[in-house]
Amino acid sequence: MLQNRQQILTGDRPTGCLHLGHYAGSLQQRVVLQNEYSQTILIADLQALTDNGFNPGKVSENVLNLVADYLAVGIDPRKSTICLQSALPALSELTMYYLNLVSVSRLYRNPTVKNEIESKSFGGSVPAGFLTYPVSQAADITAFKGELVPVGDDQLPMIEQTNEIVRKVNRICGKAILLESKPLLSNVPRLKAPDGKNKMSKSMNNCIFLGADEKSISAAVKSMYTDPLHIRVEDPGCIEGNIVFEYLDVFHPDKQLVFRLKEQYQTGGLADSKVKNILNECLQELIKPIRIKRDELINDKAELLSILGQGTAKANEITYKTLSEVKQGFGLMNV
Repeated sequence: MLQNRQQILTGDRPTGCLHLGHYAGSLQQRVVLQNEYSQTILIADLQALTDNGFNPGKVSENVLNLVADYLAVGIDPRKSTICLQSALPALSELTMYYLNLVSVSRLYRNPTVKNEIESKSFGGSVPAGFLTYPVSQAADITAFKGELVPVGDDQLPMIEQTNEIVRKVNRICGKAILLESKPLLSNVPRLKAPDGKNKMSKSMNNCIFLGADEKSISAAVKSMYTDPLHIRVEDPGCIEGNIVFEYLDVFHPDKQLVFRLKEQYQTGGLADSKVKNILNECLQELIKPIRIKRDELINDKAELLSILGQGTAKANEITYKTLSEVKQGFGLMNV
């Protein structure tokens, strides 16, 4: 990590390949941030197991997919440290210490946890690992002394709980060993799926992946939800809730063109098919170089493993140092 730069911790769960929602919400931002901050990208395979514990193969087989996606969009391993959560034992040990400082009732009160428990329909069978993953996330952030954490607004309760743990640890140790972190919110709204009903999600299989081929991209754009009342070309159309225009706002580089298209669509005289064709061309141009680079990378597993191994070795040094500081502050023995 570069000295005298603020530390950023970010990452993803390896439960599938990354998609346009990730690209718009975080990957683009990471490419920029790596030039301004000391950035660590954690592949959170342990956290992925909290709701995939009976299907660990789904997690392990996607680790290198994430590394390939990162590199394909422009993340540079010389600037960003890419590492694997399960290969950093200090994180698990810190999690254990922190768990003793957090009550079960506090975990259940975490709004992010409550919402995800409901969305996953766990009922009364919530895996213990899933319930405690905010503590695991706190261990990740604090181990790297993460000062900034890029998150969506739905993850703000996780940062709040992390900072609660930081204050408790520092109070026990009698000095500021750990740093409180601040959220770094994306200025891009969460990308909806082509059907307009849900967010783009790997688990819902409603994504446009970064490795999508031309046919898949075209099919996704063709199926996109527009204005159901815009039946004839000459009819005025509504752009609010119109997924095609939402994607154009996010991805099309010519904002003036998008503005003119919106005006024409709302006045009447612009067919949905034409707007979709413009979006299709835009996404094809965006994804093609990523797909080509990704295809090259995924076929060189030795190189991907080397990059991941080097990043993890560097991360091990950093996280072990934090663990040693916490253990010393707690008065625990090092033997």
